[in-house]
Amino acid sequence: MRSLPRPVWLLGWVSFATDAATEAIYPLLPFFLTRVLGATPVSLGIVEGAAEAVNSGLKIVSGRLADRSPSKRRLVLAGYTTSSLARPFIAITTSWLQVFSVRVLDRIGKGIRSAPRDALLAGWTTPATRGKVYGFHRAMDHFGAVAGPLMASAFLFFYPDAYRTLFALTIIPGAIAVALIFFVDERPSPVPTTVAAAAVAHAPADAAVRLGSAPPGTGPLPREFTSFMLVLALFTLGNSTDAFLLLKLTDVAGSPRFVPAMWAALHVVKASVSIVGGSWSDRIGRRAVIAMGWLIYAVVYAGFAFSESLPALLTWFLVYGFYFGLAEGTEKALVADLAPASRLGFAFGIYNAVAGLGALAASIVFGLIWKAYGAGAAFGVGAALALTATVLLFLVVKSPQPYNRD
Repeated sequence: MRSLPRPVWLLGWVSFATDAATEAIYPLLPFFLTRVLGATPVSLGIVEGAAEAVNSGLKIVSGRLADRSPSKRRLVLAGYTTSSLARPFIAITTSWLQVFSVRVLDRIGKGIRSAPRDALLAGWTTPATRGKVYGFHRAMDHFGAVAGPLMASAFLFFYPDAYRTLFALTIIPGAIAVALIFFVDERPSPVPTTVAAAAVAHAPADAAVRLGSAPPGTGPLPREFTSFMLVLALFTLGNSTDAFLLLKLTDVAGSPRFVPAMWAALHVVKASVSIVGGSWSDRIGRRAVIAMGWLIYAVVYAGFAFSESLPALLTWFLVYGFYFGLAEGTEKALVADLAPASRLGFAFGIYNAVAGLGALAASIVFGLIWKAYGAGAAFGVGAALALTATVLLFLVVKSPQPYNRD
């Protein structure tokens, strides 16, 4: 990892600090909403699903802006600043609708920053290192999600039930994340003109766009990218908010006291597997690694459907981390493989929008199924959709060949 460029490391630390703040709150949110504020599981689904949908819709807009803007870093800064300022206001909420408003503002910030940041990272990669770079970035994100819940657990051990004070203190890591962005250099080392010209001359048509000969913000997205988005959309219909997993864990445990520690343990697995999964996809192919992640997702949801004891559920919860470690960074690397350089921001915007809008539909439907038929049925539907999407990934999406430039 020492060979990674400095901006990749800095953006990794930005994500670390941001997730430390976000994940200090997130595992407590289902309990806070349903037990403290009196919200229902359907309300929980609406809060999380709608927040992610707003976030995802904005990613398309911010992605297009990033493709046409001379500075992606300004959009990244605006997004992180919005989230860091909004997040602590959960401390003064008195109804689930107020939490809804804060979460939407927080996710607006994420919607502004995510696609430009992913496009910014792509500028520091090569086809042979994309999986490694995006895997590393996801790992830093997850390490932050370990630190945040652990600090939250320690705080609640000494100050039980002081949830609102904890939420307010998240402004500190948020401020650190914003400060670090000012040190990120947006421009990678320039490719020598002769090398760049030779590469364009011997590359296929879409590679000329990828290497910068086409005007910024123009050029079509390839059919393979569209096929991948359609399959991903099916998968996300069964990929509801993790708040439902946390809610079942909290109900079986009988208290939210140690839920942040469980959430931190999950992110230890996520972070550890993310680096391996990303690098692995550089060697054996993106589809194979994504498929392994999606299959693990299906198995875990089936496990949650049929398990009722805390040890069993906690085991499935930790196995769930392998899905994230294998799929998240690899999906982004596949987007970078398939999209022309001049459209990377827009492509990442679409990718994140598909994931978020699917999360809105999945979370609302999941909450309705949970209420009508129980948790087992809801988790079973998610497992079935994940299995179907995995099969279609190989039938519909062609394996990219990012190395072929001749």
